[in-house]
Amino acid sequence: METRVAVISIIVEQKDSVERLNAILHEYGEYIIGRMGLPYRACEISIICVAIDAPQDVISALSGKIGRLPGVTGKTAYSNVVHTV
Repeated sequence: METRVAVISIIVEQKDSVERLNAILHEYGEYIIGRMGLPYRACEISIICVAIDAPQDVISALSGKIGRLPGVTGKTAYSNVVHTV
């Protein structure tokens, strides 16, 4: 199985979506390398960065689920590193 390394940058503007976002990230926990979250209180948003190593379709599915959450924006950047597990 081929996997890619990617980073998903997430901005949360609606706090009501945080619980669902955490549940989605938990679903994909086996692929997550690391996660960093920063509350930006001055703007009342949260900034989250998730590093992931997963098959292309898994990364796309995770990004899609995140992007469908109300008040949540996610963008994915892919590395050129592809390896076989």
